[in-house]
Amino acid sequence: MARPDAHYSMGPGTHPVPMSMHAEARRRLVERLRRRGLGERSVALLRGGAQQTKYDTDRELLFQQESFFQYLFGVKEPGFFGALEVGTGRATLFMPRLPEAWAVWMGRIHPPEHFLAQYGVEEVRYVDELEHTLAAMKPDVLLLLHGENSDSGLRAAPARFAGIDAFSTDAAILHAELTECRVRKSKDEIELLRYVNRVSSDAHIEVMRRAKPGVTEYQLEAAFLHEIYARGGCRFSAYTSICGCGPHSSVLHYGHQGAPNDGTLRDGDMFLNDSGGEYHGYAADITCSYPVNGRFTSEQRIIYETVLAANLAVQRSMKPGVAWPDMHRLAERVIAERLRDAGLVKGSVEELLANHIPALFMPHGLGHLMGLDVHDVGGYPEGTARIDEPGIRSLRCGRKLEAGMLITVEPGVYFIDALLGPALADPAQSRFLAADVLERFRDLGGVRIEDDVLVTEGGAMNLTRVPREPGEIEAVMGGAAWAPREKEALLR
Repeated sequence: MARPDAHYSMGPGTHPVPMSMHAEARRRLVERLRRRGLGERSVALLRGGAQQTKYDTDRELLFQQESFFQYLFGVKEPGFFGALEVGTGRATLFMPRLPEAWAVWMGRIHPPEHFLAQYGVEEVRYVDELEHTLAAMKPDVLLLLHGENSDSGLRAAPARFAGIDAFSTDAAILHAELTECRVRKSKDEIELLRYVNRVSSDAHIEVMRRAKPGVTEYQLEAAFLHEIYARGGCRFSAYTSICGCGPHSSVLHYGHQGAPNDGTLRDGDMFLNDSGGEYHGYAADITCSYPVNGRFTSEQRIIYETVLAANLAVQRSMKPGVAWPDMHRLAERVIAERLRDAGLVKGSVEELLANHIPALFMPHGLGHLMGLDVHDVGGYPEGTARIDEPGIRSLRCGRKLEAGMLITVEPGVYFIDALLGPALADPAQSRFLAADVLERFRDLGGVRIEDDVLVTEGGAMNLTRVPREPGEIEAVMGGAAWAPREKEALLR
């Protein structure tokens, strides 16, 4: 049996994740499958991730568990299978049978009893016993995981093993039901996400203090990675950090191998840091934008306050039942109003929206679901279609909000030559653009403000704890102490 205190932790000072969190996930899934009409002798079978090497070499890449398997079982080792009996809720893990030489190179070989106590399941057996054990369960059907991720377009691979052809299988049900389970977070998941947000927020503040002319983008990326690991036990980041200064801050996914955060911060530049930690598979996703020299110019302040106004307007409007595409539209409206008032664009707000002018400055979606993956599953359930219009077509979630969802709010304003150049040359769009005023801002790059926001019955609760007002940012960059609120408050 599992130890009553079984949990995952990276050691003293890090967050203890109870294995009961995964037992609760299994209970949720079983309830959904029963409501779906699955028989008591149905069995859900998932395969965990396999250890990968770098191409054809023997260099092992640092292992990360497959996300659906992580959600249900919390297993940190590769090579496992997991079975969940719908009728009883009984969970069985199947562990690889390791050769004796493993102990020489990799350390102690743990017996099944070790994993039984660690992971809180009812039974642990070896993978080579999988066929025999499943046959003894006499399942009516094996439910296999197979479905498309609406962000990547890639499909989860169903479990396969020698002898599976002897069983009746279904690969159409499990993915959709398990995805719906992941959309709304449990109490323990929220506490875990709150922890990784705190660790990531603290790391952002440390980077903010270190930013100054002459520092390189990769040095600030390194500082963030050091902080989340050394202070929070986050061995992984949730994604490749985007650390762009000046024009680099207008490259939406800057930081890739072709542009590896290798610029040098210059006096007068804006700096955009989009970075998040990952702990026990759960992600944070935070973006801070601020002037390299610690003082906003008038142009930088105009754009920053435009984005901040959009961010806060969305958070104050979030509550269960609100359609997320409507929140994207709200952010566009605020951006259109602010840019018009600042003289960068011309015409009525309704004309600007009808002609998709805000999408020239914010070509990405407002935000996305979060949890086990930084772009978490469930944004477009069956029957929910994307809106094929500029900007909003990139929105990663088309759902109505529900309590328990964690979603990013990340409006931005960017001066992207690949968008503004053609727009200024197009009579249909250029009539809405003040070319002479825009010229003053073209080298600014971009501003994004991204918070991780929990939807509650009463509204929105921001889990991200970093300076946001321009005066707060200037004070922190000037050496002032930062004392974030102890508890998140509902925004209204």
